[in-house]
Amino acid sequence: MLNDILDALPLPTIRVKTNGTVLFCNKVCGDFLQDPATLTGSSLIALVHADDQDAVRDALVKAATGKPTQIEVRIEQDGSPLHYALLSFRDDPFPEEPAILVQATDITAQKLLELDLASRESRWNSALINSESGVWDQDMSTGVFYGSDTWRSIRGMAPDDPIETNHERWLELIHPDDRDRVIFSIERQNAGDPEFAVFEYREKHKDGHWVWIECRGAAVDRDADGNPIRIVGIDNDISTRKAAEFALEKMSRRLKLALEASHIGVFEVDFETRQTTWDDRMYSIFNVSKDQDIVIDGVWEKMVHPEDLPRVQKNVEFHVARLTAFSDEYRIIMPDGKLRYIRARTLPFIDNSGHARMVGANWDVTDDIVLQRELERAKNLAEARNLELEEAKNSIEYNAMHDYLTELPNRRYLDDTLRRMAAECARDGQGIGILHIDLDRFKQVNDTFGHRAGDMLLQNVAQLLRKNVRGADFVARIGGDEFVFVSRYTGTSKKFSALADRLIKELRKPMHHDGHEFRCGASIGIACESGRDIDPKQLLLNADIALYNAKKRGRNRYDFFSSDTQDILINTKRVSDEILLGLERSEFIPYYQLQFDAKTLDIIGAETLARWKHPTEGILTPDRFLAIAEDLDAVTAIDEMMLEKAVSDFNIWQKTGLPIPKVSVNVSSRRLHDPLLTKSLKSLDIKPGTVSFELLESIFLDDSDQTVLDNLARLRKLGIAIEVDDFGTGHASIISLLRIGPDALKIDRELVRLLPQSNEQRKLLSSILEIGRSLNIRVIAEGVETQAHIRILRDLGCDYLQGYALCRPIPAEMVEAFVTGQSWRQDNGNGSVHNKFSEILAANKKKAGDYR
Repeated sequence: MLNDILDALPLPTIRVKTNGTVLFCNKVCGDFLQDPATLTGSSLIALVHADDQDAVRDALVKAATGKPTQIEVRIEQDGSPLHYALLSFRDDPFPEEPAILVQATDITAQKLLELDLASRESRWNSALINSESGVWDQDMSTGVFYGSDTWRSIRGMAPDDPIETNHERWLELIHPDDRDRVIFSIERQNAGDPEFAVFEYREKHKDGHWVWIECRGAAVDRDADGNPIRIVGIDNDISTRKAAEFALEKMSRRLKLALEASHIGVFEVDFETRQTTWDDRMYSIFNVSKDQDIVIDGVWEKMVHPEDLPRVQKNVEFHVARLTAFSDEYRIIMPDGKLRYIRARTLPFIDNSGHARMVGANWDVTDDIVLQRELERAKNLAEARNLELEEAKNSIEYNAMHDYLTELPNRRYLDDTLRRMAAECARDGQGIGILHIDLDRFKQVNDTFGHRAGDMLLQNVAQLLRKNVRGADFVARIGGDEFVFVSRYTGTSKKFSALADRLIKELRKPMHHDGHEFRCGASIGIACESGRDIDPKQLLLNADIALYNAKKRGRNRYDFFSSDTQDILINTKRVSDEILLGLERSEFIPYYQLQFDAKTLDIIGAETLARWKHPTEGILTPDRFLAIAEDLDAVTAIDEMMLEKAVSDFNIWQKTGLPIPKVSVNVSSRRLHDPLLTKSLKSLDIKPGTVSFELLESIFLDDSDQTVLDNLARLRKLGIAIEVDDFGTGHASIISLLRIGPDALKIDRELVRLLPQSNEQRKLLSSILEIGRSLNIRVIAEGVETQAHIRILRDLGCDYLQGYALCRPIPAEMVEAFVTGQSWRQDNGNGSVHNKFSEILAANKKKAGDYR
């Protein structure tokens, strides 16, 4: 009865034991599985594909425990391809014959369709993943929005991050500049406008930066009114592409700007078609109408200058044949007949069609050529002027290193030579011998026979010394009547004794000038030293000490420096102690020599001169103490004391209304090397423009190091002017002036003294004044003794004057009376300016000596 019921069922039905043995199968099984007769008694499990057998066993166990289940399995039948069947297990409803009922449904066609769909989906997913496209699907009816993993990744989102579906909040993620365009594009895309099927915009990445997105989308389902129900599409990250586009656009703008700024015209030639393409700039350069057809052997060839055309064409043919880039320059004749210069850069190549072509650039360089020619002319002129300046410089440098009267090397040249020789001795251990020569009775010759006789005497002495120069010997004039002879010292002094005897003998011979006979003579101090530690300054000082002893012992003789000169050293020590004591007691006081405008004789300043108010010897001038003070390193302290007193006196003059606009003070080399100089000056409260510093002749300006240059710069910032004293004596070269840039030069009195008698002196002084004017440096002449000096210096264009003809050095307490009296403006008729203080000064002079 049970089997009859099962046969009546429309689905294949099988009764099996819990171990899978088939008890019965209805008739329909034969259509799906196999003949029921052969199936009965066999194992259902064996009928199933080996990979599915465990699933069947598990299902039978569950069914036996009262848990019906449903599985999908593959069943093989007569070796045919696998079929898919859905097996449903449940408890047997007939307990009198306990078993498990199995019903089977053939789902082979359905499974094949699913596999096909899965395969297609896999291919599309792979394609989308490989294309890095993010898929999105928006269901308008449900509000559900789907975004693929790639879609999320573009925006920096994790797979489980929520997607913003609120339209307004999503728009806030869009770049402000793109929002209106995105809204409009979405509207047109939803409307089915093919022009907006693709649009671009920027959306904020999760990290905060902007991502460029290319959106492709379309409505795939619409309602009866045509409104979109479902929209799908893909997004692509095009940030890299946009960056490249922006870079290309930027480069294009730069290229366009470069072409416009450089006025470059671009052309291209096709040698096959003989056509030439010009851009707008080319038409402009050649002043040709854009309607003009440009071909080979046409407009361009007619415009190129006939003298240049063959060369240019030959150059083109040569490089086109070799496909090498080249440059050229040629002239063109404009329609108005004017010549223009064109520069070209060209690159030949073969295009894809095999045509020989040429692309290039032209630009009008007429202005450059004209400028180049002007510069060439200017260069030639400058070179000619430089040659003149070089000759002038050489002349000035020669003058700076030589004495103008005797043309012997000067003190600066001597110092350089001694340093060089000392360095050589440091290497080879040899020695140096110095003869310090001072003419006897030279002042009497000058006073008795005049300066011309004195000059002739000095020139004769220079000539005599030159005759005695041998090999590496060196001779220089270092002062008015002082000369120095330098020679190698080999350990014996006989050579120097013989030379000194010979010079003294020659200098005692009578000389003649303008019918007069006069005799001079010489005293000589000799110092010799050998070894590797020679101090040239000390050696020169030793010769000077020996000279002092020679004069002290009777003149017209020579003396060697030795221990016998100890008394001089003792005296030097005594003076040194007195100088230190004098500094403590403030015994050093300022004297002032006023300076005047050369044209108006108005007072333009006052030079501060150091004097020592010695408790027993009276007023002493620097020649009595300066050399020892320098050795004592006390010059800086004296300078400081003079500056403080000068500033104090100047402030008093200002309060009383005296018309003295500034005061100048001397500054030593050591003080200029003090890095704390400007700091100490600030405490004096110096008003800018009221104080000048004079660089003493002992300062070798060419040796100024950075500290000196820095101090000079700081002095200028404080409003303190810089003046170079004793210019023309060999201590200040043109190089120094250019580097230091002083405000004023003070011409040494030796260059001024002979102005009335010497045309050469006037020429030399005129050159110095011209240097001052060219460098914008004021020039002060020292040693102005007579009205003739004043007149000549004024005519030569000298700026300021200083000298006895106008004012002698006077103490501070006499300045007001002198300025008020205006005595320098009164000429007494004998060539000098009357000075009512002359009697007082003369009395002081007997005590103090010369005030200079």
